[in-house]
Amino acid sequence: MSNDVHTWLRALGLEQYSDAFAASDIDLRVLPHLTEADLRELGLSLGHRKILMAAVAESFGTASRPTRIIATGAKHQLVQHIASSERPPERRLLSVLFCDLVGSTELSRRLDPEDLREVLRSYQDRVAETVIRYGGYVARYMGDGIMAYFGWPRAYEDQGERAVRAGLEALAAVQVLRSRDTELQARVGIATGQVVVGDLIAGSVREEAAVAGETPNLAARLQAIAQPNQLIIAELTRRLIGDAFVVENLGEIALKGFGTGTSVHLVKSEREVESRFHAAHARELSPFVGRVHELTLLVERWKLACGAKGQAILLSGDAGIGKSRLVQIFTETLGSAPHEVIRLRCSPYHSNSALFPIVQSLSRTAAFRPEDQNEQRLIKLERMLADLGFDTSTVGPVYAELLSLDYHDRYGELELPPQQRKSLILQTLVEHFVHRAGRVTRLLIVEDAHWIDPTTTELLDALLAPINRAPVMLLVTHRPSWKFEWPSAYGHVLPLSIGALAQPLDAAIRRERFVTTVLLTS
Repeated sequence: MSNDVHTWLRALGLEQYSDAFAASDIDLRVLPHLTEADLRELGLSLGHRKILMAAVAESFGTASRPTRIIATGAKHQLVQHIASSERPPERRLLSVLFCDLVGSTELSRRLDPEDLREVLRSYQDRVAETVIRYGGYVARYMGDGIMAYFGWPRAYEDQGERAVRAGLEALAAVQVLRSRDTELQARVGIATGQVVVGDLIAGSVREEAAVAGETPNLAARLQAIAQPNQLIIAELTRRLIGDAFVVENLGEIALKGFGTGTSVHLVKSEREVESRFHAAHARELSPFVGRVHELTLLVERWKLACGAKGQAILLSGDAGIGKSRLVQIFTETLGSAPHEVIRLRCSPYHSNSALFPIVQSLSRTAAFRPEDQNEQRLIKLERMLADLGFDTSTVGPVYAELLSLDYHDRYGELELPPQQRKSLILQTLVEHFVHRAGRVTRLLIVEDAHWIDPTTTELLDALLAPINRAPVMLLVTHRPSWKFEWPSAYGHVLPLSIGALAQPLDAAIRRERFVTTVLLTS
């Protein structure tokens, strides 16, 4: 099969269907014409059919809006959607990413032109794949430079964060490339600002996605002052990303064309935060008011869980309505009584990555660092499992498989078909979250389930029955658009919807202070 389709399926977390696609001669030309009946015949589950159909619609557009295949490398291609007619100019707040390969002039002197061309293609592939995975638009390939937009043609409320995540991953992806035993390095600059963007036509010349504004120039200037493997951002981008990343203020630097006072920042890494809410509101919070009824219900359900009558709560509400703040206040009411809080954070960037919230949670618990080698991670994993009371010789291979570690020399192969392998992982995780909870009551928080991946959804389904007999409270936050049909026969499941506050603010504050005091002292 075309390696293009295999790469495309792998990006969706559906690489297990590569052989089936190959046997049916399905390549990039066929994908837009697949129907749900075709996918069912190929053996895709309902959830995977929905994922693939949505990805096809986003990547290829509708029949009236043709696609263009842009070749960016010898090994595969990236599919980008373009309109069949001129896109009118639009005023947008745009985050522009500019990535440059370090030392390309030296490479051009050492390498044969064909080898150099292959190196540049591989570099472009890695960066473009990362940009597209985070919803960006690759606007220009300029030799060893790549310019990408976040916020056009599709707007995102978190475009600054998407751009920074893409930049960090692009730097890491380029580092693993090698040329004649020389490690390749890149540098990235990101700036955000108001621009006018659209197709520009002058006579017979057409420039797609042309931008008018200073933001692209600023991103290029920031890239130019970055050191190898560094990501430099401008002030507005810094404000947009909140506290989601570890950032060092480099002060004000004179940039050509931008005067003497441009504030710049170095992004070092993603910050380990308790939740997206804490990342966005780490500095200051307004007083918590209202939600007395909801908070009381949560406390009542928690008391049942403490008596080994586990509970599951589906907390729904629109974006920004206060779900995360309610969860924060609830966890604060638990006080000093023995308990354990486990947070699983679903991500809009990884909704197609199987068990992504679990992998992230386990990686945090095991204290994995980006610079850790495979052997170091295996040692940390075994230490974590031993602390939890698990037999590492039995479950070690399962967790190593889940965390994508090379464990075969240590444990041997897990010689199971893919479906049985997934079932074993899910069973092991149920044991992890439920049956090992006998020592203390566990609060398992699944944050932003509207971004959950299908396999984690299967895990929640598998957890539902056994938690009823264990000291576990499962608290799932989600937007109303997400529907998870848990059987109504389960008495320990509570759907809880929150809306806008209706009562006067001063009355809400007085009542909230009184009830919170009672809850904390009861």
